Amino acid sequence: MKIFKTLNFSPTNINLYYQAFTHTSFSNENPSFVSYERLEFLGDAILEFIISEYLYKERHLEEGVMTKMRASYVCEEALATYARDLKFQDDIKLGGCESELGANDTIMADVFEAFIAAMYLDMGLPFTKEMILKIVTKYIDKGVDFLHDYKSTLQELVQTGKKSVVYELVSESGPAHNKTFVARAIVDGIVLGEGSGNSKKAAEQMAAKEALSKQAK
Repeated sequence: MKIFKTLNFSPTNINLYYQAFTHTSFSNENPSFVSYERLEFLGDAILEFIISEYLYKERHLEEGVMTKMRASYVCEEALATYARDLKFQDDIKLGGCESELGANDTIMADVFEAFIAAMYLDMGLPFTKEMILKIVTKYIDKGVDFLHDYKSTLQELVQTGKKSVVYELVSESGPAHNKTFVARAIVDGIVLGEGSGNSKKAAEQMAAKEALSKQAK
């Protein structure tokens, strides 16, 4: 697997990592392969702990600020960004239509969490903590904000005219585990923006983002 060269370490139990990079669509077609779902559950908790401890010990911030920062650096967009920067897509096993479409942000984020769990079970917590902080803290140092709350920004903008934004779900498509939603941001019956995402909330955020970009022009 290419990831070991990228991160420069040698695993002791490589099967854990094969599992971490196996999507359910592939395991359904190849029963001898176990999907990453159980590892993802564990990795989510480990990542939240590592980032929480780091912010508490190293940043000395108020509780509310730490909560917002942690949410930003463990959200789906953040995890997908870490995974893509590390070229996780080169190792992910996909089946069915996913193999043609490639790994979306949801899959990339899930695999990143599963990879953390595999590393924890294989190499222990101290090693995992050091590796994860190497990956994540450079984004923290740069002040990258992964939680773009476009909906709140758009609402604040239109409130000056005593109006409100309504979001309309236009469509949803794809298999149950990998749906794509399309939503529109509407003000006074006028469509200001349209966007898509892997959840209704994500689609609404993208619709708000497009609306804001049009307002800025």
